Amino acid sequence: MVEKVLAGVVVVVCIGLFVRLLIGERRRYRLDAWLQRQGTLLARRARGLWHWRSSRKQAQRVADEAIRRARGEVERDGNVYKPKSFRKPPRDKMH
Repeated sequence: MVEKVLAGVVVVVCIGLFVRLLIGERRRYRLDAWLQRQGTLLARRARGLWHWRSSRKQAQRVADEAIRRARGEVERDGNVYKPKSFRKPPRDKMH
């Protein structure tokens, strides 16, 4: 099965290269430019798919860490959260 698929791909590539030789210079230039653009777009999409999962995992870790820190040192009075960082520093009694 794999051999037949690879043979088919080779046949298609050979026919494409043969047709490229038969067309004029101006059309060949346009075809080459179009193929290069398509290859660049395909490479960008592949790179994006490759990094999508790792960036999603990293975002999840950062969000979990932020939630954990937010829940850490907090007093709760009903539905009001009062973190220790909101407390005023004690006044100096010397003044």
